[in-house]
Amino acid sequence: GRKEALLLVAATWFGGAMLSAIPYLVYAHIGEVPGTEHPFREPVSCVFESMSGLTTTGATVLTKIDRMPRSILLWRALTHWLGGLGIVVLFVAVLPSMGVEGKRLFRVEAPGPEPEGVHPHIRETARTLWLIYVGITILQILALRIAGMDVFNSVCHTFATLATGGFSTHNASLGGFHNNIAIDIIVLFFMICAGVNFGLYYHLIRGRFRAVYQDSELRLYLTIMFVVTAIVTFTIANQPIKLTTGETLQPSWIEAARQSALTTVSVQTTTGFCTSDFNLWPFLAKALLLLVMFVGGCAGSTGGGIKVIRVLIAFKVMVAELERVFRPNVVRPLKVGKATIGPELRLATLAYVFGLILLFGAGTGLLKLFEPNGTIDMTTAASASVATLCNIGPGLAKVGAVENYAWFTAPSKCVMIILMALGRLEVFAILVLFSPRFWRTT
Repeated sequence: GRKEALLLVAATWFGGAMLSAIPYLVYAHIGEVPGTEHPFREPVSCVFESMSGLTTTGATVLTKIDRMPRSILLWRALTHWLGGLGIVVLFVAVLPSMGVEGKRLFRVEAPGPEPEGVHPHIRETARTLWLIYVGITILQILALRIAGMDVFNSVCHTFATLATGGFSTHNASLGGFHNNIAIDIIVLFFMICAGVNFGLYYHLIRGRFRAVYQDSELRLYLTIMFVVTAIVTFTIANQPIKLTTGETLQPSWIEAARQSALTTVSVQTTTGFCTSDFNLWPFLAKALLLLVMFVGGCAGSTGGGIKVIRVLIAFKVMVAELERVFRPNVVRPLKVGKATIGPELRLATLAYVFGLILLFGAGTGLLKLFEPNGTIDMTTAASASVATLCNIGPGLAKVGAVENYAWFTAPSKCVMIILMALGRLEVFAILVLFSPRFWRTT
């Protein structure tokens, strides 16, 4: 039933985070990190890192990533890859044989109207989506190898890209590859792909190109990306840009567009890879990046955030309500593409957006409360809240592109662990478990 499905999903994610934390905890007692205090001495830091991996957030407690052993770096990347589309789709494929309806699990992870012709309760469809995920993974690994990246880094960065996670093998993130244009373009392309509804790839394989071309969410997703990239390019074109490596460059228009595109796409898809410190960019650029942090990727993608389809539905509901004010007798069906949006989905969409905003505010307040006076400003608290709730990773100020989450107190890390899980599992899938009325209903 629905109760069991929701409970199973929540238990899987939290249980998975606990199990995934074991390698970090073991490493804390058998390994040393030269020149720095061990980042995994606190068990809560281990769980934070593993939850960040499985929820594809990419927030990290590591301060010296370049000094970490490859086994730990590969494990971090693997938690991303499994957490991306992997865990839920795998459970959709397996659990129906155990008597749990797959569609109920799929709906937790893939909100919004389903792409026509894709039926998540059919195990064969779930397996197809899983194979698509694996196929795109192999393509990116090969592309990065051709661009000059070694096998280890190709695998780690592909896992982090396709899952929209953002864990890198370098402190400088993508900037650690010496400003390699080919690598940047490849990662940029696959980040965009990762933020697309994987149901559309299902259509592509079956030759339904019109369904992909006419998808309203995909069009809006790409439009937001293009417009924000263009505006950010204009705002940063005439000023020095500090790279994640510490270097400063005076960019040409082409270089400004490159840095803007990489950052905008990385933030909107909630991947979190960085090549420049966007925390130092002008206010307008940072405000737009904060906006697309909330928007996120498409429904049915590995991206986090509110999801583009919800933004589209909420906007259409607002326009419809405005029209009712001056034309109360006109009744129009609310449509997204060919799909009619009924009252139930309208309410669910608005409730989700409102719930996310409430959690964002609560998270910000709790982080301010749990940190000692003077150690955290409002910008840091707010951006840490949205960066974990929307599964982005880097935020602004003290959690910016070249910063980390190691300095937070244990209670704050616990708050952010919960925020990461809530964001990944669509908020209500977890909150409803704490409602007595939910358990009393049949």
